[in-house]
Amino acid sequence: MEQGKKKKVGFNIIKNDPTDGHKGYGIGALSLENVSPVIIDVEEGDAHVDIGAMHARSAVEKGIKFTPNKEDSPGAKPYWLVWVTIDRKEEGPYYAGVTACEMTVNREIRRGYKSLPEHVNLMDKSLKRKIVVDHMDQRSKGILKEFLSKHDENIWINSSEELKMGLE
Repeated sequence: MEQGKKKKVGFNIIKNDPTDGHKGYGIGALSLENVSPVIIDVEEGDAHVDIGAMHARSAVEKGIKFTPNKEDSPGAKPYWLVWVTIDRKEEGPYYAGVTACEMTVNREIRRGYKSLPEHVNLMDKSLKRKIVVDHMDQRSKGILKEFLSKHDENIWINSSEELKMGLE
């Protein structure tokens, strides 16, 4: 692979629940019927779907003791957990709910920060077709916009102006 070229995001839109017992099936897939967790690694400039985040078991979260205090994990790496809900309208599928939750991880000391109530509330808001991205930093908004638009250009085109403006 040429240096500087990003690997293509390899995931599909599938209709059924990717976590219905088929281990490995649907990993990295956005579902039309469910919310899907997208992890943004701010420093790496990368975003990917990690279904494990549905149960706080994403690759980023494994082995980390989380607390609701940022002071407990000094020097932690910033992440966003973004709940993405896809729905369908006449024109086709669109990003109906997109909500972002802050999370930090310090692998060395195996500590991290996240607000579990916030993560649950924002997942619920995504399912209720809300857009909550205004509290994200500009770099992260850009990473998310690129990820969503490149995943499926038509889904992006069909999405609300509120989402598009929110990620500008």
